[in-house]
Amino acid sequence: MEAIEVTGLRKTYGGQDAVAGIDLVVARGEIFSLLGPNGAGKTTTVEILEGHRRRTAGDVRVLGEDPGTAGSAWRTRIGIVLQDADDAADLTVREMVRHIGGFYPEPRTADEVIELVGLSAKRNSKIRTLSGGQRRRVDVALGIVGRPELLFLDEPTTGFDPEARRQFWDLIRTLAADGTTIVLTTHYLDEAEALADRLAVVSAGRIVAEGTPTTLGGRGAAEARVSWTENGAVRVEQVADPSDLIRHLVASGADLSTLTITRPTLEDTYLNLIGATR
Repeated sequence: MEAIEVTGLRKTYGGQDAVAGIDLVVARGEIFSLLGPNGAGKTTTVEILEGHRRRTAGDVRVLGEDPGTAGSAWRTRIGIVLQDADDAADLTVREMVRHIGGFYPEPRTADEVIELVGLSAKRNSKIRTLSGGQRRRVDVALGIVGRPELLFLDEPTTGFDPEARRQFWDLIRTLAADGTTIVLTTHYLDEAEALADRLAVVSAGRIVAEGTPTTLGGRGAAEARVSWTENGAVRVEQVADPSDLIRHLVASGADLSTLTITRPTLEDTYLNLIGATR
């Protein structure tokens, strides 16, 4: 059984499709990233997967159940890290984590979770005294305290400095290595590239591309850009496999001293896809 199975998902507001027929499969133990601009439909999609929003049409199964009708036992199997979670400002970090952990059957200890997110020195500090980045780490702690089988992360490193981001990436890899399935929505392409086993680009309510980071950008990208000079003019061709073109150029006696082969980065692919669907 897959962690997530989605077929023909649609969500309509006032006759307009926010989600316009998404098909999606996420394997157990996988880190899956959703990329897309604001308003693309990715947040609505994730809210439906979390059971926080009802769909207009389509079939959705998360950990084998329909999130629209699943009960409290199902909810203890998922963890959610929101982009702007509310904080109980007058509680300490430790008190808040212990409080949320009490809703789960087999939670991690508060101290274990606080150490995982790098807040040991702040465990007894009031949440209202923390910086924005530190509050973000509290949000993450609350999402993982219940040992979720499936963890939803919405822009988890917003407000993190570069070192904190790298530490968080290590935490995500550790959770995935322990078998946690992770769905990550992020605006940071380098984050998706560093963490995701697979990713999907969402635009105008549809998935416009899906694959591994290397197949969508870099050495494994579908098409390479080949350029060379011929009779004083620069020639450019987009090809899936440059070897046939190069053999043809060699056979025709072309000057290959100016030949270059480049493949699009993940950012190139992303921007092209988003631009093509706007």
